[in-house]
Amino acid sequence: MKTPIFVRSFSEQEREALQAGLRSKNAFTLRRCQMLLASSRGEYAPRIAQSLGCGQQTVRDAIHDFNQRGVDALFAKSSRPRRTREAFDEESAQALREMLHRSPREFGYDTSLWTLEMAAQAAFEKGLTHRRVSGETVRATLSRLLGVRWMRAKRWITSPDPLYERKKLGWQNLLEQLLFKPAEIGFGVPPEA
Repeated sequence: MKTPIFVRSFSEQEREALQAGLRSKNAFTLRRCQMLLASSRGEYAPRIAQSLGCGQQTVRDAIHDFNQRGVDALFAKSSRPRRTREAFDEESAQALREMLHRSPREFGYDTSLWTLEMAAQAAFEKGLTHRRVSGETVRATLSRLLGVRWMRAKRWITSPDPLYERKKLGWQNLLEQLLFKPAEIGFGVPPEA
């Protein structure tokens, strides 16, 4: 069993803010006020959690937060990730950009189009990051450090066949001849005499 934790004693302004928070339209503020006032009445965290239908750790976190930040704890902090800046430095961001200019097939993937998640996995496997990052971190890094917006790739007809380009040019030449010079090849209507 964890050590019982209680909220510190309130100042008059804090008590007024907590009472006003009970009438708040913001669910986060309302719930925090209920937790903190119940704790000030001497209720234990498990009992508060049971009566409010939340986790015991949620109540403990609210009490710790209020004890540290005061009334500011009644408002939700930003949910924005705080670790995107340390995932890639300038050098590894440039290496990421160079990696994305190559085909995913070169890295063992069965597709010719990069996705953000696939780029994050490949960056980790190649050693560009020390830990596996999310696709959103890759997108934010490209935007912040390199000024590049991630856009979904267009599907191009490609093939892993080494002779693909030569075969493609051969078909294109044949199609051009059929469309623009059918009489020379022997197809189509014979020229009038």
